[in-house]
Amino acid sequence: MHAWLCTNPTGVEALTWTELPTPSPKAGEVLVEIKAASLNFPDLLIVQNKYQIKPPLPFVPGSEYAGVVQAVGEGVTHLQPGQNVACLSGTGGFGTHTIAPAALCMPLPPGFPHVDAAAFIMIYATSHHALVDRAQLKAGETVLVLGAAGGVGTAAIQIAKAMGAKVIAAASTDEKCALCTSLGADATINYAKEDLRESIKRLTDGKGPDVIYDPVGGDFAEPAFRSIAWRGRYLVVGFASGPIPALPLNLPLLKGASIVGVFWGEFSKREPKANAAMMMELAQWYAQGKIKPVIDRTMPMAELPAAYARMGSRSVQGKLVMVN
Repeated sequence: MHAWLCTNPTGVEALTWTELPTPSPKAGEVLVEIKAASLNFPDLLIVQNKYQIKPPLPFVPGSEYAGVVQAVGEGVTHLQPGQNVACLSGTGGFGTHTIAPAALCMPLPPGFPHVDAAAFIMIYATSHHALVDRAQLKAGETVLVLGAAGGVGTAAIQIAKAMGAKVIAAASTDEKCALCTSLGADATINYAKEDLRESIKRLTDGKGPDVIYDPVGGDFAEPAFRSIAWRGRYLVVGFASGPIPALPLNLPLLKGASIVGVFWGEFSKREPKANAAMMMELAQWYAQGKIKPVIDRTMPMAELPAAYARMGSRSVQGKLVMVN
């Protein structure tokens, strides 16, 4: 097997395409032949030693992937060789094969392509957990999605529309705003050109959004929160822009609003039954055509450094997927 090996987490340039012995699965594990692996923002942070999870060295990055089970370890009964699966295990995806915990593998129904499956779990699980569980979104409410053309942003648009909400999508270019409209957004804001607060006020008739979905952080967090509706819920999803904002605590007091943390990974560990039910619903929504990952492009696994560069340039719409 071959894989992109990180021996020193100083950045993408330290990754090397390395031949390694193909491992055998131990108890509770499966060997997966990787067909596709998506690039997520944590995959960049982890090779820069900036992510909250720091795997022992050396490691193979690539948190999310899909492929075919080649072998199963002792005690694995729900998976078998030849079965198509998707997995989000945190590491291991950027190679030709990997060992995955069987419990983290999602069996794929017929007709679920590997490319879509590799771009599915993280963005839809995060957005469903955020909007349905944490925000308790109701039909007819208004959702503002920041960073709306990215992976979790596009998923949030689709899920919010599936739940009957009105969606205002905010992004940094007209091209990205057009993508959001094609996904069902009712209105868009190009916050590189428009004043965010004034645009929100105009689009909500002064009421403000009931739910703000923020995977970006940085400079737009405070103006967005100042625009929130009475009893609004501000979802803290991530900080793709880099800086972690500090919000004045008088703002939630004045609006009767909630600042709500979203950490799907921890939810999946602490509440596995609820997470399994959520994943089943998401798979059904995919089969019904309600949700579908937006694929920016597929690239050969050997071009991973170029994919990292494209993600770092903020030009990705949806998800980048590496293929073998």
